[in-house]
Amino acid sequence: QVQLVESGGGFVQAGGSLRLSCAASRSLFSIAAMGWYRQAPGKQRDLVATIDSSGHTNYADSVKGRFTVTRDNAKNTVYLQMNSLKPEDTALYFCYINAKTTYGSYWANYWGQGTQVTVSS
Repeated sequence: QVQLVESGGGFVQAGGSLRLSCAASRSLFSIAAMGWYRQAPGKQRDLVATIDSSGHTNYADSVKGRFTVTRDNAKNTVYLQMNSLKPEDTALYFCYINAKTTYGSYWANYWGQGTQVTVSS
């Protein structure tokens, strides 16, 4: 079983920065996409940013130019650098990894438990 351990969430004032990290609990045979989603209270879970195995990134329009997603394949870790934070960025942030655990296994999505980000005005 693969668990994703998230860290870096917290409370920050508008205009501040936070860096989220998400690491897999075990080694993985191969990783495809990695990324982050977020869910505000009473709303659906939305895409924030993704990065594929070639390093190509994709961002939600609302975070372009402020957030940066990166990955460290050797550490099975994905990061989200969040700058110029706004109150509307307040949400529970979830990381995910699409990976194979062994050569013969299927590709699967693994999710973190979520880390809270709260931005005050």
